[in-house]
Amino acid sequence: VLSAADKNNVKGAWEKVGTHAGEYGAEALERMFLSFPTTKTYFPHFDLTHGSAQVKAHGQKVGAALTKAVGHLDDLPNALSDLSDLHAHKLRVDPVNFKLLSHCLLVTLSRHLPEQEFTPAVHASLDKFFSNVSTVLTSKYR
Repeated sequence: VLSAADKNNVKGAWEKVGTHAGEYGAEALERMFLSFPTTKTYFPHFDLTHGSAQVKAHGQKVGAALTKAVGHLDDLPNALSDLSDLHAHKLRVDPVNFKLLSHCLLVTLSRHLPEQEFTPAVHASLDKFFSNVSTVLTSKYR
């Protein structure tokens, strides 16, 4: 559960992300594909090379979904219901992949947000947030 401080940290960090959400989403996806090659199996039709238009487009989707989630911190299940259905029933993505992407998102954000803004408290709040998003996205697997 995100505390009031966590919510403030997440919203503050995401304000700094701003219009870069899609760019950072794509960078996190590339990082995930390189660090965890098994995740590529869900994208057999994608050009997964660096700077690929398909990875950039999917990064935009990731960024948009996270931006939506930040705007609905008190109601993530409803805000992400369609994405949960898609990933559970149509795409059948292994739930562990959300944790891997969450890790890659944290690494990506740590690279781009200034050190004085990506504090241990902000890091912890973002980690909780990504964990909550992952939980919601995998909730319909059961």
